[in-house]
Amino acid sequence: MIYNLKIFSKNPVRAFRQAAFILVLICATIGAIPTAAWALNGKNYISESYVKNAFKLSAGGRSATIVASSTDHKGVLRALLDLQGDIGKVTDHQPAVLYDKVPSQKELIIVGTIGKSALIDRLVKSGKLNVSAIKGKWENFLLQVIDDPFPGVTKAFVIAGSDKRGTIYGLYDVSSSIGVSPWHYWADVPPKKHTNLYIKSGRYSEGPSVKYRGIFINDEDPDLTRWVRENFGTVKPSTNPPVRAGVANYGHEFYAKVFELLLRIKANYLWPAMWSNAFNEDDAENPKLADEFGIVMGTSHQEPMLRSQQEWDRRYIRTLGNWDYTKHADTLAKFWREGISRNKGYESVITMGLRGANDTEMKGSLTDNIAMVEGIASTQQNIIKDEYGAAASNVPQVWCLYKEIMEYYNNGMRVPDNITLLWADDNWGNIRRLPDAKERLRAGGAGVYYHFDYHGDPRSYEWINTNPIAKIWDQMSLAKQYGADKIWIVNVGHFKGYELPMQYFMDLAWDTNYWTSDKIHAYTTQWAANQFGSQYAGDIADILNKYTKYNGRRKPESLTSSTYSLINYNEAENVVSDYVQLQKKAEQLYVKMPENLRDAYYQIVLFPVKACAQLYEMYLAAAKNELYAKQQRASANEMAARTRLFFQKDSLLMNEYNHVYAGGRWNHFMDETHIGYTTWSPPRKNSLDAIKLKELQVPQAATMGVALEGNENSWAEHTEQTVLPAFDNYNNTNHYLELFNKGRLPFNYTISSNVNWLNISNISGSVDSLDKRILFSLNKFALPKANAEGIVTISGTGQPVNVKVNYVALQTSMAKPGSFVESGGVIAIEAAHFAKNVPSGAREWKEIEDYGLTLSGMRATAPANAPAAVPGKNAPCLEYPLYLTSTDTAEITLITSPLLNVMPDRDIRIAVSFDDEAPIYMVNVPDKFKVHWSNPAWAQTVVKQARQVKTTLKIKSRGNHTLKVWLIDPGVVLEKIIVNTGGLKPSYLGPPESVSVPRKL
Repeated sequence: MIYNLKIFSKNPVRAFRQAAFILVLICATIGAIPTAAWALNGKNYISESYVKNAFKLSAGGRSATIVASSTDHKGVLRALLDLQGDIGKVTDHQPAVLYDKVPSQKELIIVGTIGKSALIDRLVKSGKLNVSAIKGKWENFLLQVIDDPFPGVTKAFVIAGSDKRGTIYGLYDVSSSIGVSPWHYWADVPPKKHTNLYIKSGRYSEGPSVKYRGIFINDEDPDLTRWVRENFGTVKPSTNPPVRAGVANYGHEFYAKVFELLLRIKANYLWPAMWSNAFNEDDAENPKLADEFGIVMGTSHQEPMLRSQQEWDRRYIRTLGNWDYTKHADTLAKFWREGISRNKGYESVITMGLRGANDTEMKGSLTDNIAMVEGIASTQQNIIKDEYGAAASNVPQVWCLYKEIMEYYNNGMRVPDNITLLWADDNWGNIRRLPDAKERLRAGGAGVYYHFDYHGDPRSYEWINTNPIAKIWDQMSLAKQYGADKIWIVNVGHFKGYELPMQYFMDLAWDTNYWTSDKIHAYTTQWAANQFGSQYAGDIADILNKYTKYNGRRKPESLTSSTYSLINYNEAENVVSDYVQLQKKAEQLYVKMPENLRDAYYQIVLFPVKACAQLYEMYLAAAKNELYAKQQRASANEMAARTRLFFQKDSLLMNEYNHVYAGGRWNHFMDETHIGYTTWSPPRKNSLDAIKLKELQVPQAATMGVALEGNENSWAEHTEQTVLPAFDNYNNTNHYLELFNKGRLPFNYTISSNVNWLNISNISGSVDSLDKRILFSLNKFALPKANAEGIVTISGTGQPVNVKVNYVALQTSMAKPGSFVESGGVIAIEAAHFAKNVPSGAREWKEIEDYGLTLSGMRATAPANAPAAVPGKNAPCLEYPLYLTSTDTAEITLITSPLLNVMPDRDIRIAVSFDDEAPIYMVNVPDKFKVHWSNPAWAQTVVKQARQVKTTLKIKSRGNHTLKVWLIDPGVVLEKIIVNTGGLKPSYLGPPESVSVPRKL
């Protein structure tokens, strides 16, 4: 077993904590099952070798017989057959399944639901099985090895559920634990082979943290819809119900695959595909099958009363037009009643309220619309009472406060107390609002509608996974803390490609207490081991964490050639280099993967990394084309050609995914466009039309040009303006310039300097159509004791170019160990690299592993709806020692999460101070911040996936200072701190972290 041990933190306390956790994880894994699946929530009841009192699940060429009661739920008996098949796939010895009668065998697997299984009830009545921990609870299960369950049976492994889904989850938990991935169908993950499997003695019981946990299949066209049409055909045209020709067949054969996956990842709730389809009408078997499987059905946030919009459009669009309650109240009421009557025999959560057709805002004034939707809800509840009769009070109902509906609510819209309030994010993974103390007392409770995919402003993102699980943890654990735990549903777009975030979302919903902020890396590692085995799990997890972090910084659809700075901090090149290195690592691992794992590895790991790395290389080439054309470099044309090359590579890779990978099994899942955006809407085809590539007419004669780091200009002869960024003995120890040719013929060059404290990478050579980067680094053996300057002379064609160089000798002998040193007029600090983290009672700064644009995030954590903290009284504080060489003032920039104000009627603030000075308050999110495409502040925040807040602090003297960041309001996630005394340059990620004074050992 190979482990890739990486300690990321510069903070010694945090580094020690990371190392300790990794060692514990390794020891636990080694001591458990070296090659079997890892349990995702820390439990581990499977062993490949016999341990004391263990139950023999499969050994010696035989698997234990499974026994159940035929009177149990159909869904349980169906899932039982899946477990039977899974044991067979893993061990090559499929167990027998018997019903009702207990055979005379020494060891049996006994499966059943309390109150539905005579076998389980007999065990309970005889005292052999204690089910008090799960009885009467929602979706709980118990796994236990018991002795002498029945006459003639010496040992039994019992899988018991408190209800139908409880038993089903217990069955699938065993399947997962023995090595069958939930993604065996949807991601081609093969079962792991084991000769022997044993169940350890003990009791293992579980139940969910969130009641309804589900997905919304949305934005399904073109990818999923085309795949469904190709694999399942089209719905048979019909006049009653009305179904036109050519509708993709999202029927029971398709949904059976979806339902099984949902249950395997412990989900229970589904909003079905709805762009062109009607779940209940396209296939009458759909609702029956959902009920049999145990899937709770609903309809999207904009489709009330179990009726899809397609059902309206198929009947009325040609005669009445789009639904409009001001015109069609009676027709809509009849339409809704039919939906409730049709589905009342099945388990559902009924969507309430109404939005405009096609997910649009309703016309009319705010006051009139509030009164109208309140009346709509009243009408809908009366229909439910009529149809369900006495059982109506037990019918779950949900009203999604999405977009303008939330504005109605904030302006006084009343929602009946029994209806669950479903708070929405801003479509970009930032929850808009959560329950206050009074709302948490509502009988209907609250939930969250979240997004992994979005079709809309300010830019659609539907192509590939861009969802770091660290951000999911931040927002959804906050939802749990604030009592929004009745329903969690997430928009998963076209479904494939979101395996990791989808399962993490459900595992977090299942056990929010276990999956804390310091287990982000652990989760990904364990998840990778479950799909690909433990040998390379650490490396695969590193790839998954990094590519989702890189995509989480900026959705690929929002990338442009100017997103990352080409001239400052080497940002664009470093970002692309990181992605390219990640691609190389993914490709190297692909070669090492066993043949049967390669399709799964390709889809989950290699493809998204390679696709995005190529995309980044394309935009870098386009950025260089633009800059080089401005500088008249002959290589501008090379960059135009390189841009086109990577566009072609992108096209070939999409074709490979659709037609080559897995034998073309997943054709169409890369039909979604991602290059060529000019508005929010996806372009009809991928193209370079939005990138205006420039071609130069390059003369024959050679002409030398010089370009300097940090400057868009260029020089061809001596000028006083040619100055490299200053060098110093801390952060700025390296700089570069580039020599380029403005002509076709090559030229020779020489470089000399009048200072001995600089090393020059290439003092002579030739330059043809390709540019040459010259690196300058400090000669640490000849550093001046005081500030110094000099000249670097570059001779080539024409007059020599003289470049001024400066050295700043930072005198830090009095600096405190660990202090971040000002260099070049700036200090940059990763938030997690504090010297002190001072909590206050229940308030604290808590680190979220791998969160945000760069390293990680420090989240302002406090009790739900806690009042603002007061510095010096009850405000936690992060302390960062600085060594400043400037005086006067410093601009402080805090880079934070793109959070929204989840608490109504208050600003979200943070405060900073130097030393013991009075803190300066900064508003991170103003009260009533408008989440709408018309607000450029919101649009910029979500596209950049971060906020920046700034203030100015006075510097009383040079030398040692302590910057303090105070927790005022909860929810803020601090990612990076920038102290600017005049040297900050524009960039996307901010400057790289500054060097600190070494700590004394």
